[in-house]
Amino acid sequence: MLFYLRRGREVWQCLLLWLLLLAAWEAGSGQLHYSIPEEAKHGTFVGRIAQDLGLELAELVPRLFRVASRERGDLLEVNLQNGILFVNARIDREELCGRSAECSIHLEVIVDRPLQVFHVEVEVKDINDNPPVFPMEVKNLFISESRQLGSRFSLEGASDADIGPNSLVTYRLDSSDYFTLDFKRTEEEIKTLGLVLKRLLNREDAPEHHLLITATDGGKPELTGTTQVKVTVLDVNDNAPAFEKTVYKARLYENASQGTLVVMVNASDLDEGVNKDIIYSFNTETSADILSKFELDPISGYIRVKGNIDFEEIKSYEIQVEATDKGIPPMTDHCTVLVEVVDTNDNAPQLTITSLSLPVLEDAPPGTVIALISVSDRDSGANGQVSCSLAPPEPFKLVSTFRNYYSLVLDSGLDREATAAYVVVVSARDGGSPPLRASASVSVEVADVNDNAPAFSQAEYTVFVRENNAPGCHLVTVSARDADARENARVSYALVERRVGARALSSYVSVHAQSGRVSALQPLDREELELLRFEVSARDAGAPALGSTATLQVFVVDENDNAPALLAPGAGAAGGARGELVPRAAGAGHVVAKVRAVDADSGYNAWLSYELLAAAGGPFRVGLYTGEVSTTRALDEADAPRQRLLVLVKDHGEPALTATATVLLSLVESGQAPAAASRAAAGAAGGAAALLDVNVYLIVAICAVCSLLVLTLLLYTALRCSAAAAAAAAALAAPGEGACGPAQPVLVSSSAAGSWSSSQQRRQRVCSGEGPPKADLMVFSPSLPPCPVNQDREEQLGVDTDLSSRVSRFSLFLYNAIVSYFSGSSLLWKHVWLKINATLHAL
Repeated sequence: MLFYLRRGREVWQCLLLWLLLLAAWEAGSGQLHYSIPEEAKHGTFVGRIAQDLGLELAELVPRLFRVASRERGDLLEVNLQNGILFVNARIDREELCGRSAECSIHLEVIVDRPLQVFHVEVEVKDINDNPPVFPMEVKNLFISESRQLGSRFSLEGASDADIGPNSLVTYRLDSSDYFTLDFKRTEEEIKTLGLVLKRLLNREDAPEHHLLITATDGGKPELTGTTQVKVTVLDVNDNAPAFEKTVYKARLYENASQGTLVVMVNASDLDEGVNKDIIYSFNTETSADILSKFELDPISGYIRVKGNIDFEEIKSYEIQVEATDKGIPPMTDHCTVLVEVVDTNDNAPQLTITSLSLPVLEDAPPGTVIALISVSDRDSGANGQVSCSLAPPEPFKLVSTFRNYYSLVLDSGLDREATAAYVVVVSARDGGSPPLRASASVSVEVADVNDNAPAFSQAEYTVFVRENNAPGCHLVTVSARDADARENARVSYALVERRVGARALSSYVSVHAQSGRVSALQPLDREELELLRFEVSARDAGAPALGSTATLQVFVVDENDNAPALLAPGAGAAGGARGELVPRAAGAGHVVAKVRAVDADSGYNAWLSYELLAAAGGPFRVGLYTGEVSTTRALDEADAPRQRLLVLVKDHGEPALTATATVLLSLVESGQAPAAASRAAAGAAGGAAALLDVNVYLIVAICAVCSLLVLTLLLYTALRCSAAAAAAAAALAAPGEGACGPAQPVLVSSSAAGSWSSSQQRRQRVCSGEGPPKADLMVFSPSLPPCPVNQDREEQLGVDTDLSSRVSRFSLFLYNAIVSYFSGSSLLWKHVWLKINATLHAL
């Protein structure tokens, strides 16, 4: 009971001391502190880190909120939606910190715009997740039957990877008549476990004993581990070796040379002879790491250095040594050797640089954080205390943000044009003797800002291009340069859109965005557009973009692509011929006509000259550049009364284009010229009035014919109806009559043709008597003879046929009269009259 009270008091003292240290740590650091148990599930809540740091949730993503950790940065993560720090992966305290009493995860919380760095410490609390584990599942123990009551046999205790109360192990031995379990704890926290003999052994009664030892830790819930002890009872050698000390302590500097003496163990045996000779050896459960670093002399008991001793790897060693005599059976004793490794300054400082704001904009304000620097030294004490310096000091400085954490901060303004990049060397020095140093360099590139607009090589470009150019032809290539760098100096070109007449500028020309090549999209026509003036803009790719413009003047150079065009001839001329009356009394040099022509081209291409074709020896000539036709001599009676002149009009282009004009001259007496001119004028003036009268008469005639047609149809229908009624009455009055009389047309269906057949024939007389033949309209069948009808019906049919014939003849007469009268009318009206006539004949 006293043992448990003492152990509980020690546990509470340790917990209180740990809490005091934790409070002092938080007060000194001034940073956030959280705690979580190990083995927490994924997504376990740790803390509202954004709220605790005074950050708004809406700022987390825009300000690039992120968490960094030097060790196992994937264990914890922050939800950027709610600002909660949660467990991202399995956290095993024993794997992370081993058996260290303190175990924390240090996080760096970084936000930009502006840059802020926070330090968060998350303490990982131990839980009872590791059961006690014995070195061996079955322990073989050989005990002589001659051993006295109360003899103690040392055993290897169980180890628990947890710490604190979770690692406090108690042991329980299942019921045994021969042994009790003895567990002791020394002041150095060395726990010894052994079996105590409470009843004399008798090999003949029980040559073997199987014991079960259960180890239980102090966690909640408790975890247990077991081992079986197989005790083999031996006879003879009844005194085991005994070490002078149960625990040997030694201090050893790290990096000690091979063969350095660590400690000497010594054991004695009360037996005599061979049973007194002792052999020293490491315990069979000794780890391979200890065996690789230490060696034991089996005769002298000297323990020496065999391998490399590194304080940063292991700070202390616990070695189990056995002393075994040479008796039969052999007997052994155990002792523990504690080797404390003393640190030396054998590790230089380590620098870790995290670049945050590289490259740095040349307009960045002083105080901008460029990089985070963390310094560490694996040594301890003064050997692990590090100080930092910066070279060159301008224009940067180091600012300490936390224990062994620094920020590289901009101390003054930058100018990319003066210095485009800096190489900053950070040096670290520890406090050892002699001190060790380390350095790291940071390449700070100064990033350009878009403070220069593109500049064209010339403000105005003048281009001459011939008209009728090929589509897509190259006009000019504009070029602009930007003094900035990278994207800020990447220039793209574009047209400044505007309207050119009724069309957009982009339908005429285009500019390649990358090369600045200006091309014509379609053939240009100087007669339509002599000068095309527009602007091209150059913009860089900066943000915001800067730009400038240049003016382009495209002059369209004329080509001889238009032939001379003659002006319209005067009234009464046909086919471009110009008719003129010339008095025979005209003397030499008298102007009788003038040929007028124009050319749409310009310059020499539009300069026209006139010449008279086939005029050798004639009485007329034409002015070379005036186009005036004049007499070369006085006219006489020998000259033909009608003169036909052919004038060639030619421009001065290459090649020259021409046109011809025909001038018809009528030689008249002097008194006839004015009268003829008056008649020509009167005829021209009356042409329009005559055309108007023709149209009026034609409309009246068409209306009259249409009215006559409708009247004829109505009359014809009435006559047919009255004839049918008269025929029916005659048939009722004289049914037997029919020997003489005209045959009545009968409508039948032709079996041979399969369609209706009709024929207009002369009516034949079938009885005695002669009469004038009459035309009749008959529909007949070739298989049936015609039937006779009465005389009234015959006369009625004759009247119908005669009336139809007369209407048709009248229509043709009216058509011929109108066409002959208006012979100059359009052919369309003739076509209309033909259609009307065809309709009347069909009826």
